[in-house]
Amino acid sequence: MTTLAVPALTVPGFAVPAQTNVGNSALNITIFAVFVAATLAIVVRASRRNATAADYYAGGRAFSGRQNGIAIAGDYLSAASFLGIAGAIALTGYDGFLYSIGFLVAWLVALLLVAELLRNTGRFTMADVLSFRLRQGPVRTAAAISTLVVSFFYLLAQMAGAGGLVSLLLGLDGKTAQSVVIALVGVIMIAYVLIGGMKGTTWVQIVKATLLIIGSIVMTVWVLGKFGFNLSHVLGAAVDNSPKAGEKILDPGLKYGKSNLTKVDFISLSLALVLGTAGLPHVLMRFYTVPSSKEARKSVEWAIWLIGLFYLLSLVMGYGAAALVGADAISSAPGKANSAAPLLAFALGGEILLGLISAIAFATILAVVAGLTITASASFAHDIYAQVVKKGDVTSAEEVSVARKTALVIGVIAILGGIFAKDQNIAFLVALAFAVAASANLPTILYSLFWKRFNTRGALWSLYGGLVSVVTLIVFSPVVSGKPADPKTGLSASMITDPSVDFHWFPLDNPGIVSIPLSFFLGWLGTVTSKEKPDERRFAEMEVRSLTGHGAEKAVVH
Repeated sequence: MTTLAVPALTVPGFAVPAQTNVGNSALNITIFAVFVAATLAIVVRASRRNATAADYYAGGRAFSGRQNGIAIAGDYLSAASFLGIAGAIALTGYDGFLYSIGFLVAWLVALLLVAELLRNTGRFTMADVLSFRLRQGPVRTAAAISTLVVSFFYLLAQMAGAGGLVSLLLGLDGKTAQSVVIALVGVIMIAYVLIGGMKGTTWVQIVKATLLIIGSIVMTVWVLGKFGFNLSHVLGAAVDNSPKAGEKILDPGLKYGKSNLTKVDFISLSLALVLGTAGLPHVLMRFYTVPSSKEARKSVEWAIWLIGLFYLLSLVMGYGAAALVGADAISSAPGKANSAAPLLAFALGGEILLGLISAIAFATILAVVAGLTITASASFAHDIYAQVVKKGDVTSAEEVSVARKTALVIGVIAILGGIFAKDQNIAFLVALAFAVAASANLPTILYSLFWKRFNTRGALWSLYGGLVSVVTLIVFSPVVSGKPADPKTGLSASMITDPSVDFHWFPLDNPGIVSIPLSFFLGWLGTVTSKEKPDERRFAEMEVRSLTGHGAEKAVVH
């Protein structure tokens, strides 16, 4: 059993005692085991037709728009979305819900600017598009490095989150137990990727997305039912049960309105989230699993509806957690804001619902890390090994073999990194992944698709400039060192908890407002200062292919 101190709740007709044993470890383990066994069976079944690189990387392009849209939702709605946003709304109200709005609006950018054109132009990875009319070697290498960096930090966030969350839900204490859980998640993730490839991973993501949305609907209806299906009553109870925030929990500015600096920081974060989605490699790779551009559009449409539905449900779950559990109980629980959804599940349905929600959280982590791993391994095997090292002289079987070996290495690195980062600021790692994607990947993608004059130097300056600038600014920002300790808890808000260590000089937590425009500028500057003449024939071919899909199945090496 895991014991959490939960203050008595005062909602009429519903109360939880002041000291509650939250969850049944045996029940949670049983539910986890059933889920893992079921999904592994799905992966094994899907792996029977993994014969070519297209099968391993893109699932044989055999998924419909509806199936791929559900899988995209499963890939996109990570543990940060499920657990983090509910907690953010419970603690900061309106400002927390702005995360949901930002994540959803980001899909409009992906739909309008990226999805169909990317599917038509490339084969397996983002680098296929970026190098289509540029010099293959340097551009593919830069794109692969950017992909690996984004994927690695996203993996760190998921793996580290798995250690803390699953250890809590299984009743495991201590850092050793968390490390064991991280290793277990990593082993299962590697099995998914090695056995099932993109086909197996896609089906796991479909199952996970279905479970997540059904679980969220159940919790939302349950919360509304306790307040006569009146959202106003839910919001009123949230205000009453948040004595420190009061009605401010319903108004903007509780977190990001304290000063002009926090307002600028919010704009910077918004830019990273909204633009970063269209540059996330593991999301972009999903567009290659459908047979046509029409299905790619349909994929994004399904994803938008499902993700939009989930984020609307998160509003009720977040304020429901504030109303039924309380901000103080959430803040004092292990995992703090990330505990809001599990605590709400226990308050609503006891051990059974908590066990099911725990399994969904576990499924969420597994699905996302599997998608990230196959993306990173595909980028190395297809872009660096096959196209740069072997100059395209490689068989499909050899390329897939290298991808599987790479997935194993990436899995081991992710396990070690997750163990190392299990006590670090997980939100920082996720923000870094989005900021890197928005700063390095998206400007280069847009220039490649829409600017005829764009050349190799511009691509390299944009990719490397965005990558170096965003990482540098975050390293020297308050999220790493120098942020004052929380006066209530005494805990440092920076990754480096020693207050005497302060080397930050960049004032914002998120550098998107600086690094994203800088990457666009560097892409332009590198292009206009280069003597390389644009290949108008290749650009015309790329334009026709991006708009019509003609020739999308052909190799992109030239």
